[in-house]
This record gives sequence, C-alpha cells and structure tokens, in this order.
Amino acid sequence: MSTITRFAPSPTGRLHVGNIRTALHNWMLAKRHGGAFILRIDDTDAERSREEYVEAIRADLAWLGLDWDREERQSARLTRYEAAFTALRDAGRIYPCYESAQELEVKRKIALGRGLPPIYDRASLKLTEAERAAKEAEGIAPHWRFLLDHAEPITWDDGIRGAQKFDAAQLSDPVIRRADGSWLYMMPSAVDDIDMGITQVLRGEDHVSNTAVQIQIFTALYAADFAAAQNAAKLLPAFAHEALLVGREGKLSKRLGSLGCDAFRERGIEPEAIIALLARLGTSQPVEPIADRAALIESFDLASFGRAPAKFDEEDLERLNAAIVHQLPFASVEERLPSGMDEAGWHAIRPNLAHVAEAGEWWRLVTGPIDQPEFTAEDRAYLAEAAVALQWSEDPWGALTGSLKESTGRKGRGLFLPLRQALTGMDHGPDMGELLPLIGEVEARARLGRAAA
Repeated sequence: MSTITRFAPSPTGRLHVGNIRTALHNWMLAKRHGGAFILRIDDTDAERSREEYVEAIRADLAWLGLDWDREERQSARLTRYEAAFTALRDAGRIYPCYESAQELEVKRKIALGRGLPPIYDRASLKLTEAERAAKEAEGIAPHWRFLLDHAEPITWDDGIRGAQKFDAAQLSDPVIRRADGSWLYMMPSAVDDIDMGITQVLRGEDHVSNTAVQIQIFTALYAADFAAAQNAAKLLPAFAHEALLVGREGKLSKRLGSLGCDAFRERGIEPEAIIALLARLGTSQPVEPIADRAALIESFDLASFGRAPAKFDEEDLERLNAAIVHQLPFASVEERLPSGMDEAGWHAIRPNLAHVAEAGEWWRLVTGPIDQPEFTAEDRAYLAEAAVALQWSEDPWGALTGSLKESTGRKGRGLFLPLRQALTGMDHGPDMGELLPLIGEVEARARLGRAAA
C-alpha cells in the first residue's frame, strides 16, 4: 500500500516552528516512500478559523518548498461527519451529556481532591429517557461523548515510542460534539483518515492519549460499517509520536510558539537552513548544512528518532544558515542581489555572508565608495609602488603580490594587509584574488594612488 500522510493545521493562527517540523516530517515520510502528502485544513471551529490563516499556511508551506499532493477542508465534509455521528449513535457508541462546564469542573476538582484521576463519571449515561427529556425541556442542549469500551485494551506498535498500551477505563469518554452542534477534533479526524486512506499518522507525543481514543473510534466506525467502501480492508493507520521541541534551556519555551516563517524571513533565514535543522532534530543523525533535500529524504528514518525532547537552538539555526548560504548557487539568489552583481561577484562574497541580505554591504567594496584608513609613510610609499606595479592579467592579485614580494622583500601581513586596506578599506573580507578583477584595473589603480597620496 502506498504511503499517505497528512498535515492537519487549524487555521486559527500562524504556523510556528513546531507545526513546521510536523509538516516537514510528514512530507519527508511520504516522499521517502514515493507516496502522497495531504494538506488538510481543520477548520470546523467556525468562530476561530480565519481564511487569512488558511492563505498564510499555504504561503508558508510553499516558501519552505513543502508541496502537497492535494488539499482537503473539513468545512466541506460536514455531511460525512453527520453520517459517522449517526452510525455511532445508532450503534450505541455515542451518548448525550447535559452537565455544564462549571459542573464538570467541580467534578474534576472533587476527583483530584480525593487523589483520583479526573475521569468523567458517565453520570449522563445513567439518565433515563424521561430524565433526558426533562433536561431538554428545560432548554439544556446536550453535548455528545464517545463511549469507550473498557473491556477492550488499546494497543499499538508506535513507530517511535514502541509498544503502547492503554486501559480505556483510565480515560474519559471524549466529547466529540458540542452542544451547539459543532465538532471537536476526535471523530472528524478519524473519519478523514478513513476516507482519505491515511496510512501513517506522524505527530507530537502530546497526541498519544488522543491516539488511544481514536483507535477505538476507528474500530467503532468500522464495526458500524461506516465508510466500508473507502477502506474495505478496515485498516488503521500506523501511528508514530515524536518528542516535542524545547528551547535551548531544556524546557518548553513560549518563544517557540512565536517563531514562524515570518520571523525566519525577517531574520534572513533560508528555507534550506530550516529544513536542514528540523529534518534531523531529535534524531540520532547529525544535523548538517545539507541543502540537497533528496539526500535528507533518503536518510529519513523513524527508527532514528529518540524519546528525549528535541532542543531547538536559534544559534544552531544561524550557523546552519551561514553554511547553507555559502552553498547557494547564483541562480537561486540572483533576484535578491544588488544591481550589477554577477555570478563572479556572488562567488567572491558568498563565503563572507551569514545572510543573503548582507550581499549589498560587501558589494560596496567593488562599487565604492570606500573609506581608507590612515597609512604610515612607509606603507604609503609601498602603496605608491603597488600602483605602478599593478599589471592586469588573468590573475592580477597574484601577479601584483608576487611582484611586490620580490621588489620589497615584504611577506605575510606586511605584504597583503596594506593592499587589502587600500583596495577595500577593510582588514578582512572576500578573497582578493576574486575581488580585484571585479574592482577593475582603473579603479584599483586609483584606490592605490589615493591611499599613497
């Protein structure tokens, strides 16, 4: 069976680095096995969902180069959820509940006070038809819970965490529909995974208990003969839960929730650097400045993921970014470079950049003007000799320094530094063998002459 994964963001805000990592790993898993990657917009929360966030999610994934094979929207699938709801209700696996949020909170506090887990007590399940009718006559609209089967142990072989086992009696029957008729996450997600043929659910470890509940929802839907045509074999997806991201201090950081594509773009971070970092963060494989996505995909393996929290360090990202920038070909950055910079110019200044946006500052060494330092009388005489000795050739820098070394006896710093300072106004920078031809013979001679004057 072909691998089919999905990324299912809710359009209630912008993607952050944790979402991006989940999307990336699902994309890589699908690509690794020649499968399909689905973007599923979980927009059943009509009050909080915004179309602008849908557009932002698409734009961010496109900027990162995470292409999806098809897009689905939960808001277009409400009739499917209604059908699943009816099937489960008719099978006795959904029941109405009438407690208010305040009443449920009181029950939770009482359980905790007694040292018990805050599990729903199924009080509404014990109501008679007459009692239910009386509550609805009072204008109390029910919310609906899925009835977990306490006799059925929940087990699965997690792709990262290994063998998992849950006692359903230690879990609350989950609310799947609110009193206003709107849907919560649990059932629609399972319906979608059935209908869309999802074979692998890869998500954060905070969803482990959700998976336990959803396995029973899958089983109940198949038992009710729901969506048999979509998945005749009645297969469940394989599940894998990866460790969550933490900050460099080793704990959850609010900053991680604010780090998104906009923040990365503003800082000049390349998509390739984000991909290189997040692709292997939390695995046993080394994080390296690999710009070749095919190589990253080829090495992607759930078996390499660890159980320890994955530490996201912005300094590591900056170092990776610089290393990635040093690999970027001219064609990929041409539109972002200053006017007049050609491939030779990019090749010359690229090793000095941490971000592509810095290219303009370094290109000024070629276009000028530059600010030269004050030179000693001895260095001025040396630079005057250099202005005369400058001869243009295929390697003007090599020819000039070779000639001056022979004629002046200078070497090392004394030979090279005054020339670099005169020609660029700096003590360091791009390789002069590449930079001098870009400056040009006339301008180079003029700069040497000014420095000697």
